[in-house]
Amino acid sequence: MTTPDPSREPEPTKPAGTATTPYKDRVYRSPAGVVGGALVLAIVAWLGIDAVVVGEGRTPWLALATMLFLVPLVFAYTLRPAVFVNDDGLRVRNPLRLIVLPWGQVASLRSGFSNEVVDDSGTRYQLWALPVSVRARSKAARQEARAARAAARADARSDARAGQGGSLRGGAVGAADLGAGAALAADGPRRAETDRAMDELRELHERRQGEPEPGTQGEVTVRWAYEIIAPAVAGAVLLGVLWGLG
Repeated sequence: MTTPDPSREPEPTKPAGTATTPYKDRVYRSPAGVVGGALVLAIVAWLGIDAVVVGEGRTPWLALATMLFLVPLVFAYTLRPAVFVNDDGLRVRNPLRLIVLPWGQVASLRSGFSNEVVDDSGTRYQLWALPVSVRARSKAARQEARAARAAARADARSDARAGQGGSLRGGAVGAADLGAGAALAADGPRRAETDRAMDELRELHERRQGEPEPGTQGEVTVRWAYEIIAPAVAGAVLLGVLWGLG
């Protein structure tokens, strides 16, 4: 599941004079990705450092090259992905790219086999921090079905007691059942975490489209994460050289 966390990160920076709005800057991440990435990095570090310390011959160099290759990639695909949101736009931090999209350039936010943001030129950018989980959607659908059945049973019992003229106690229980059914309905439809996050993004997008401000305008910018690519490529080259030397 993916859950939004409060974030005070200032990017994208609001230009001077932009009106302050009540929407707080937020960051969306995948808790499962963060936990899994941290565990994998810990295992790689443990095995790599052990090989460097006790290894012989080329083993320490192979361990260093392997860590140089793996650590940036594991970090990029697990800990790095995030979606930063504020009143001016989105900052999408994917494994190998950083995309800044002002709300004025966002055409739509789509959900299918993956969650994506589409700009006015039709270019699609995948939101790695908001992965689609079929299992989470199925679980939410089952919870919604159970809630609907419980509400229907509560309403049916209440109607039956009312039709029979019910006793005071029966009327009280029927009222309680009706209240329970109403409470279940008031909770609204169950949604997977990432689907709820996308709903929040769509709601803010619609609001900002209706209230254009200078901060929501501008061009889409894309920057490659060379700080990830460079060490990974260096590690791959070093591994190739070491294996080539035999």
